[in-house]
Amino acid sequence: MAVAMFGFGFLLVPIYDAFCEVTGFGGKTANEAATNVAVGADQNREIKLEFVTTVNEYAPWVFRSGVDGMTVHPGGLYEATFIARNLTDSHKVAQAVPSVAPQQAATYFKKLECFCFTTQEFAPGEEKEMPVRFIIDSKIPDYIDTITLSYTFFDTARLTDNSPHTAQPGHKAR
Repeated sequence: MAVAMFGFGFLLVPIYDAFCEVTGFGGKTANEAATNVAVGADQNREIKLEFVTTVNEYAPWVFRSGVDGMTVHPGGLYEATFIARNLTDSHKVAQAVPSVAPQQAATYFKKLECFCFTTQEFAPGEEKEMPVRFIIDSKIPDYIDTITLSYTFFDTARLTDNSPHTAQPGHKAR
């Protein structure tokens, strides 16, 4: 029984991730190859794309988008740049977690290349420009005219250490 419970707990995260990827639930976006998307910008339609960046509490970073937003045409290939800087004098590893709103837009937002796909390593004080290349599928419903792409930047060491700032079960983070 204990082994079965451990196995279920171990598999729960990948199952949830797969569910979110397929349905767009929780703002997760699809990561398809460009060949799976009908490329050819619809010049008759514009969608306002907003960028929001957040740094996880206590994370030693400056994190921002290169621009606050952009206007895009469904079916067109676009690139945006995000900038992060390590504020410490030690080596750091970070992970960006994306979200798309409204939730219905997530299935049409196709990231082809993104810094959020892998962890990002930073030397002490290092600043990096990190790109995200994307297409908004031309099949996106007409009622969606604004999309918000947000990223939260996490210090991965905080996810695994037992520092006083890391929330433990039954305790609130300070």
